[in-house]
Amino acid sequence: MTVELLTRAGCQACAAARSDLTRICADLGVEFTEVDVDRAAEAGRGDLRAEFGDRLPVVLLDGDEHSYWEVDEPRLRADLTGRR
Repeated sequence: MTVELLTRAGCQACAAARSDLTRICADLGVEFTEVDVDRAAEAGRGDLRAEFGDRLPVVLLDGDEHSYWEVDEPRLRADLTGRR
């Protein structure tokens, strides 16, 4: 199971989502990775910015969009618990 948080530098909503995701994942013993879509684009992964750049932050669960603009905590907790 992979949890990714797509963000952008200077994004206040991204900072709030990072905080929420850090807390939720710590509670459940799950790790997540954070990907800055602009840096990823500079490194050749422009697909992330093209697909998700207009609705950051985005939480991806196993590569699929789970939530955007904010973390849907009840749904994320349920989905992470169900995939263990």
